[in-house]
Amino acid sequence: MPSKPELTRSRAELIARSHACVRCKEYSYRKVAVRAVSETHRRELGVRWEATLICGVCGLEQLLGIDDEGDIAYVG
Repeated sequence: MPSKPELTRSRAELIARSHACVRCKEYSYRKVAVRAVSETHRRELGVRWEATLICGVCGLEQLLGIDDEGDIAYVG
């Protein structure tokens, strides 16, 4: 069985943008920044990418952890 392709930064950004703001439930973001996590962070939390999103409606800053499967591991 072929292995699953690695989750790219552009795919992680698309996943992050498709997550609604936890406060106002809108999908409009003023800023989205996606970065790879450290190896320690990856081992401890099981995430590959971390996205910082600033809502364009209410201004809430959120932090999303995205795992290898493309699932949201945490929202903070």
